[in-house]
Amino acid sequence: MNTSSPNLLEEALAAGDTVSGPKRRGRVVVIEDCVETSGGFLLHHFIKRSLSSQSSDVVVFLAFAQPFSHYDRILRKMGCNLAVHRDNQRFLFLDMLMMEFPDGGETIENGLLALYGKLQKTVEASFVSEGLRNITVMIDDVSQIEVAANGSSSHVLDFLHYCYTLTTEFGCSLVTLNHEDIYLSMDKPGMILQMEYLADVVIKTEPLSTGLATDVHGQLTVINRGVGYGSGSSGTKARNFHYQIKESNVEYFYPGSRN
Repeated sequence: MNTSSPNLLEEALAAGDTVSGPKRRGRVVVIEDCVETSGGFLLHHFIKRSLSSQSSDVVVFLAFAQPFSHYDRILRKMGCNLAVHRDNQRFLFLDMLMMEFPDGGETIENGLLALYGKLQKTVEASFVSEGLRNITVMIDDVSQIEVAANGSSSHVLDFLHYCYTLTTEFGCSLVTLNHEDIYLSMDKPGMILQMEYLADVVIKTEPLSTGLATDVHGQLTVINRGVGYGSGSSGTKARNFHYQIKESNVEYFYPGSRN
């Protein structure tokens, strides 16, 4: 995404990495947002990043929240034509908007297993045909999978663990979005804790502690455990900064750094 210089988000994502740019593989990124500060713009960032002209990556996108036209409209404003990338087999869009398991129980388990089978075949086909290209699997969003599964978080967690195996089997990256505040009435559920445990990077969007502001839309916390493909961790780093969403980009800045 086109942002101000320096790009604080990219700096936070790269902190501690031994491999830079789109060649990083096997990375798990968990985005946690809330009603006041949607994390959708971060998914758009990762889509554009993976499909940039400097990259040959492939994105497999599981859409539970919005139709293709939604992402295409936003990415076009950012200078990324998803329709062209879809035609070129670089953006593989799996429309899950109508997915539901009305009977529950075994139907949910079998349905999610079938979905994973479809995802695995899509990744496998891209891996075979594209060779050394990195494949990024994105899920928007996990809470909608729970809705389709009638609130069966255990089955959803099993599905996410299956998706996680793709990072080791094919070297895929995995990016998920979840709405953390839908669980405010209870302790943080095991599913979110498990995803945070598996994540190399956790990104949280939150409203400002001082309340609403016209030129600041929220704050980001980026927790990077420092992973490089084929290397060990170099320690956890956490960064906090503000952001403002504009028509075709997002500006990131430290508090008090703008006049």
